[in-house]
Amino acid sequence: MVFKKEKKAKVSDFKRKLVVKNDPKSPVSEQYRTIRTNIQFSTLDNEIRTLMVTSSGPGEGKSTTAANLATVFAQQGNKVLLVDADMRKPTVHYTFSLGNTFGLTTVLTKQSNLHDSTTQIDSSNLYVLPCGPVPPNPAEVISSRAMDELMETALNEFDMIIFDSPPVLVVTDAQLLANKCDGTILVVSSNFTEKENAVKAKEQLTTSKAKLLGVILNNKKQDKSQYYYYYGGK
Repeated sequence: MVFKKEKKAKVSDFKRKLVVKNDPKSPVSEQYRTIRTNIQFSTLDNEIRTLMVTSSGPGEGKSTTAANLATVFAQQGNKVLLVDADMRKPTVHYTFSLGNTFGLTTVLTKQSNLHDSTTQIDSSNLYVLPCGPVPPNPAEVISSRAMDELMETALNEFDMIIFDSPPVLVVTDAQLLANKCDGTILVVSSNFTEKENAVKAKEQLTTSKAKLLGVILNNKKQDKSQYYYYYGGK
């Protein structure tokens, strides 16, 4: 399958969001590679091919985390599809300076296909499927048979699919999607995420039978240059 090439992206957007691409030797980039390794070793018996990244609420860094994780997995040689499944407030197209006329929602409603709606980034192993137009019923769209069919089709083309989902405590979308994925990562932000909300998010994911692989503590200043810390476990 041949995908269309990347549209030109603004350098400022890449520098702001994609640290693993623009500063691969930084401590932050190294932490993302550590997270990648921890995810790969989190379940030795079952390979993680579909991964959802979420948070308890907005503004905690889930979208930036999803984009950087997708990039480091692609840098390892995996053919990765990053899907913007946040149908409430999609942002992935901004990160990569892509259009959002076609994407996940138009593929699911048969207005476009995966081939035409996916963009290869910088001739790399990373491909991006934006959200597309925001639907009036995101939860129904995510829980649909069409979503199952899309995931099945995408897994025939890609080694790994990473979903950027809405926050867990805001809407039910994340719980529905987590139930379909091999693993889930919860992102929390230091000095921002309320402990009670983080616990509630974990409980809701567990209730939805999500396989919670671990938590990424975002924006935690450990020294002058390190801002991300990962710890696994449920």
